[in-house]
Amino acid sequence: MKRTSGRILLAGTASALVFGFAGAAHAQAFYLQEQSVRAQGRAFSGEAADTGVDSLWWNPAAIGGLEGGQASVHASVILPRGKVVDDGTVIVRPGQAPAPVGGNGLAKNPINNGVLPSGSIAYGTGKFAFGLTVTSPYSFTTDYDSDSWARYSADKTKLRTIDIQPSVAFQPFEGFYIGAAANIEYVDAALGNYLPNLSPLLADGHQNLKGDGWDVGWSVGAQYHNGPASIGVAYKSAVKHKLKGTLTVDGLLGPLAAQNRTLDATAEFSTPWQAIMSGRVKATNQLTLNAQVVAYGWSKFDSIDLGAPINQSLPENYKDGFSYAFGVDYDVNPKWTVRSGIQYGETPTSNGNRDARVPDSDRWNFSAGTTYNMSEKIAIDAAASYITFKDAPVDRITAAYAGTAAQTPILTDGRLTDASALVFSLGARVAF
Repeated sequence: MKRTSGRILLAGTASALVFGFAGAAHAQAFYLQEQSVRAQGRAFSGEAADTGVDSLWWNPAAIGGLEGGQASVHASVILPRGKVVDDGTVIVRPGQAPAPVGGNGLAKNPINNGVLPSGSIAYGTGKFAFGLTVTSPYSFTTDYDSDSWARYSADKTKLRTIDIQPSVAFQPFEGFYIGAAANIEYVDAALGNYLPNLSPLLADGHQNLKGDGWDVGWSVGAQYHNGPASIGVAYKSAVKHKLKGTLTVDGLLGPLAAQNRTLDATAEFSTPWQAIMSGRVKATNQLTLNAQVVAYGWSKFDSIDLGAPINQSLPENYKDGFSYAFGVDYDVNPKWTVRSGIQYGETPTSNGNRDARVPDSDRWNFSAGTTYNMSEKIAIDAAASYITFKDAPVDRITAAYAGTAAQTPILTDGRLTDASALVFSLGARVAF
């Protein structure tokens, strides 16, 4: 029995590891899309069809036809806000009547502010072009207090990723470009949550999991430019991640004390694929219209596969979804461009499967930005976004020590409310 209980403890923590990646991000679930200030200014509405290093993350064909070099750097300040509220969560300890989970029933702004950097460089000869973009598409920190009502689902979660994307593009004929890239991703994660002891009079125990790993995916894309119109399509593969690290459990008392330990742990999961289609039309000499649809293959994140000593597969039930964006660029004069856009994104989480570590929901993104060309070779970009999230239930039922005599169900009944985010970004581009 003790051996089985230890396996359950680890399984619950590994599940929390991947859930910790989600949260109120800015495209879908745990994907951060702020990889270009120019793109943010029009709400990411034309990136797969636009050209240059600032669109390289979305489409490796974006550097097709490039002659000479380009480089860009960006930084985004992300300021999320919101409340995760308890509406009557109950804990059922063995042999005891259901009781309120206790603790502070309001978790305010559990997702920390952050800074997201990115940068790209490319060089082309006209027929061929080579590029490199470095981004951090899945990075954030959440922090619930030790007395929060959500403490058995989430404590502190820290995730950092680095995506290194070397790309090559080819121009078979004038106006048509194709490209391919590798996505080399490093993931570093650390998270914890509290564990109930069998008596409500005892302080909670705690578990903490940390791990990291390198994994590889790929991207392909194409663009066609014909007069005032441009279209672009791209596909970014799912990336199967394997994190290796350690699990530490402490603070358990009485019959559960034997589970206090530190041991090696692994977890495998897949991030979603993306299929991107966008178009741009120069409606007048000054006005360009942009539109983009992204399909996200979140059903790839259907389970978490746990290695020894667990050897289990945990269902996650994420669903595929879309984002839709429309935006405009307007050239005020040869030096100054303004832009704006709107984007709607669907959450891959669903009612009955959403917990406090994943307070995610459908969202609207309203953005504006500008570019000032300081010279023929240097441009400065700025953008700002307001993102509003739909209220949603937090209602995933869990159980500590599931399958053992100590099984302790947590009947979660909460909600995400008043959630929003502000994003301010600044970048620079240079030709050489």
